[in-house]
Amino acid sequence: MSISLTVLEQVVRQAGSIALAHFKNLKQLEVIKKSPRDLVTEADVEVEAFLKETLARQCPEYGFWGEESGQSANQAARWIVDPIDGTHSFSKGQYFWAISVALEIDGQLIMGAVYAPALNDYYCAEKGKGAFKNGEPIAVSSETSLESSMVATGFACLRSYLTENNLERFARIAQKTTGQRRFGSAAMDLCLVADGQVDAFWEQELNLYDVAAGALIAQEAGGTVTDFQGNPGVFPKQILATNGKILDQVLALM
Repeated sequence: MSISLTVLEQVVRQAGSIALAHFKNLKQLEVIKKSPRDLVTEADVEVEAFLKETLARQCPEYGFWGEESGQSANQAARWIVDPIDGTHSFSKGQYFWAISVALEIDGQLIMGAVYAPALNDYYCAEKGKGAFKNGEPIAVSSETSLESSMVATGFACLRSYLTENNLERFARIAQKTTGQRRFGSAAMDLCLVADGQVDAFWEQELNLYDVAAGALIAQEAGGTVTDFQGNPGVFPKQILATNGKILDQVLALM
């Protein structure tokens, strides 16, 4: 591998500085609607362009897949990037948004970083080497009871006007849990599972760039990442991350 977690952190934190500069000047931010419920800002475009150029310079052998610019070069070994996951939150001045960068080689997630500049929280992982937050090791929670659990979810399905949506599933699970959260960034949600701040997260109809880095971080922190039937793997259209101990209890309600 031709890049270290340390170098990746330097690059992602630089990207975070670009995003933060826009975040502190939201009145001047240009916002474009890709669809009635889907936004892109000049910050998204600028951060992705920086990451694409800088990562290509660091690792010219890897391709790139970004939310805004699409796929280019070698897709067998590629960076998977969401420049700002939680653009709507970002545009409203809320703090729960993040830069998500993952390295995938031959279908395997090798390295991931999720940086929330407004919170100054930096999560990262390398396959087989554990997960970290701001340089310290992290692990999923030890909660064993769904009834005592806090869960997080999202509603990308509603943004797409899908009739197969998350509302009934959310109602079922919410009634069986102590706390429910909706932060607005799947990348952050997965890191919160990794950090033990929530015990499970699920969402449907996402894209790989939303979840790739966060899924690896959750797995490396000891969590499970499956689809809604419990099949292990990263399935953006049906992603369920848990601390492992409440997996079967959540699956029963999916």
